[in-house]
Amino acid sequence: MTRIILQGFIIVPASDLASVKSELIAHKSLTLQEPGCLTFVVTPDKINPHKFNVYEEFENQTAFESHQARVKSSRWGEITKNVERHYRINKGE
Repeated sequence: MTRIILQGFIIVPASDLASVKSELIAHKSLTLQEPGCLTFVVTPDKINPHKFNVYEEFENQTAFESHQARVKSSRWGEITKNVERHYRINKGE
């Protein structure tokens, strides 16, 4: 099977920053419980308080697509609708 790796960052508008920080804990927990999630790390940037670095690994395309679908219909998806996403998606071994 081919792993799917997403790397990059998000930029959160000042008006959404408190909500995003608050909901991030639940989002991480729910994602790590998803079938096929191998790694899910979101960390605040050390320089820019509006930037969060993202690294995700899923065991296959199906698990990644399931995650994306869950996020779109979740509270996290609602709270982050104004967030700028800057991602690279790669396939690993």
